[in-house]
Amino acid sequence: MSITEQYALDVHRARQHGEPLPPAPGAHDWQLVRELRDRREFEAVLAGRRAARGRARNALGRLLHRLRPVRP
Repeated sequence: MSITEQYALDVHRARQHGEPLPPAPGAHDWQLVRELRDRREFEAVLAGRRAARGRARNALGRLLHRLRPVRP
């Protein structure tokens, strides 16, 4: 069974049961690629292999902000 046939079957079943439709195949591919790239860059920054920039720098800043102790 191809991915398109499986998707059609899933849509049919969801409609019969009144459930929300599943996402179409490939609907979130670019988001997944972006998240994998960001994760790899973030790990490189933590390991000291690369300087933080862009989205990795923002994520690192958020992480460090959460870890910063509160001054009395």
